[in-house]
Amino acid sequence: MERVMISPTKVRAGWLRPAAFVTLSAIPVAAGAVRVAELARGAEITSANVRFFAAPMPVVLHILSVSLFCVLGALQFAPGFRRQRPRWHRAAGRLLVSCGVAGGLSGLWMTQFYPRVEGDGDALYAMRLLFGSAMVACVVLGFLAVRRRDFVQHGAWMTRGYALALGAGTQALLHLPWLLVGKPSVAARALLMGAGWVINLAVAEWIIRRRPVCRGALPAPSREHLVGY
Repeated sequence: MERVMISPTKVRAGWLRPAAFVTLSAIPVAAGAVRVAELARGAEITSANVRFFAAPMPVVLHILSVSLFCVLGALQFAPGFRRQRPRWHRAAGRLLVSCGVAGGLSGLWMTQFYPRVEGDGDALYAMRLLFGSAMVACVVLGFLAVRRRDFVQHGAWMTRGYALALGAGTQALLHLPWLLVGKPSVAARALLMGAGWVINLAVAEWIIRRRPVCRGALPAPSREHLVGY
């Protein structure tokens, strides 16, 4: 059997996108870890965290599931790693579908039932319901697509779901300039939050359209994939 040699440059390039996604998720993952630590050790209750202490399970579930979805999901964007480890790809994909649905549903629960904090208006409430529901729908559609062996649509839907989950990272970056000059208004905060989701979806569509479309039978390595991006 002929051995296919892959250049180190191509290998490094294949890891650029996963590394960028992990870096983008670092701020919300770190903030989530701090929140979980506060709840675990019983930090001082303030107006900013009282709702979490009153009902900690939804926020802990949301933080753990979305953090795992974002960090572990980034590896699904490394094509060489996916091809070389199809069993890992399938096992990780099953876990990521569960994490994506759990993260989206817990976020919707918090939006609906946690008291609003200062700076969160009606527009942001509506956007959280919209994009949270869209994230769950994308993950479910991606899972259903792979069940019927439609790998192209599977990858597209899972990429969109991942982009929405990674919205918190983009939102954190967009808020940084505002925090240097003061707290954004209710309208400005809604615009910044919405822009984070929209930017990520635009990047997701760009990624999807850059992928080569294979017509006819899929190559053997792709048929090994069950769930992934």
